Amino acid sequence: MNSNIETLATVRIEPTADVYKIVDLLNRTLKGQDLMFGLALEKKVNDPKKEEMVFTIYRTE
Repeated sequence: MNSNIETLATVRIEPTADVYKIVDLLNRTLKGQDLMFGLALEKKVNDPKKEEMVFTIYRTE
């Protein structure tokens, strides 16, 4: 199974408890349109003691 994944956009946001629900809804709703959404928790670039969420939109083929 060969699939290409292209990153369309990425944004860093403050951690929010329920944002994963939006990502899950987007993935279930738009998978038929070759879109995939990701959410990661990472250390802040300018302050490694704090965390931020990274929301990414991908196109799959």
